[in-house]
Order: sequence, then C-alpha cells, then structure tokens
Amino acid sequence: GASMITIFPKPPGVIRLGDSVTIFCSCQRGDGNFVLYKNGHLLRTLERRSSRAEFSISNATQEDTGAYNCHYLHGDTVLARSETVNVMVQEFHLPTPVFTVLPGHDVIGGAHVTFRCTIEYSRAVCFLYVEGQIRDLSLLSQERDHFNISRVHGGNGGHYSCQCRTNSIPFKWSVSKTLELVVR
Repeated sequence: GASMITIFPKPPGVIRLGDSVTIFCSCQRGDGNFVLYKNGHLLRTLERRSSRAEFSISNATQEDTGAYNCHYLHGDTVLARSETVNVMVQEFHLPTPVFTVLPGHDVIGGAHVTFRCTIEYSRAVCFLYVEGQIRDLSLLSQERDHFNISRVHGGNGGHYSCQCRTNSIPFKWSVSKTLELVVR
C-alpha cells in the first residue's frame, strides 16, 4: 500500500526574521530515507529519528523562504511524497496580538472552546494556527476575531497561535504567544 508522508513546520505560519524553524517529515515505513526539497531542488538527505526526520533552520533569513516537501526513498526508488509546505520569513512590524482561549487552557472533552485574537491595528487580518498542520485553521478579522470549537475532543489538543498581517502590500506581520489547549 501507499505510504503517506506528513510534513509540517514548527512553529507554523510566518517565521520572524532571525528566529528558528524546524520542518518535520514522518512516514510509517521504516526501510527508507527522507530527502528534503526546496522549490523543487534537492536540499539534503535528512537524518531519521524513528519514523520521522527533521530539518532545522536557525537564524532564518529571506533566503530560507520557499516551498518545501519531502520524498521517502528506498535506494533510488521514491516510495512516497509529502504535500508542499510554504515557509515564509518576514520582519515583524505590527504590535503583538492578544491571544486567549476560553474557558481556559485545560478543558473537559465535549466542552465549547473559543480562541480569540485581537490586535491594536486597524485593517489587519489574523490567522489561527495549530502546530502539526500545514495550513491555518481560520481567517480572523476585525468583524470576527474568534474561532469556536464545539464539543472538543483529544484531537483538538495542541499548541495554538495567531498571526496577523496588514491588508496593504507589502504585508507587515506579527505573531502571538503560543497557547496550549489540553483536553481531558
């Protein structure tokens, strides 16, 4: 059967110039190697740690911006390919968003949870991210600054953050602190 590779950056979303990001690739098969590509070009063979490999970028620069994906190989045969994850490195110029989770960080399964992200800047849009996923969960705006999860379960637990950017080009960015949601 076909093997699936999962790929995700940590932290998710836009990376602040000078910060670090790690790209994780994982596959359930155990008899091959991971190869990381950036913008379609072979970047490096990744060192395996059990069923996954990681590629760390420290002191990120604009040159680290790009489209990354992993291939899983046995010898010269490609067994699987991941989706593409876009890494963007930017300077952060906006105020830090205020990010909260209600009713709190530790909830009982079945509860209703609201993530709220607000920023002191008109005409900014914000995005909600959860670690381990490629894409944002939701686009937030001045009109709707929250994201609701009804009847949470264990799979909703994780590390969440919000990032905001201006609507005008060139974009200006900011990121919130990370909040952990624990579902019991």
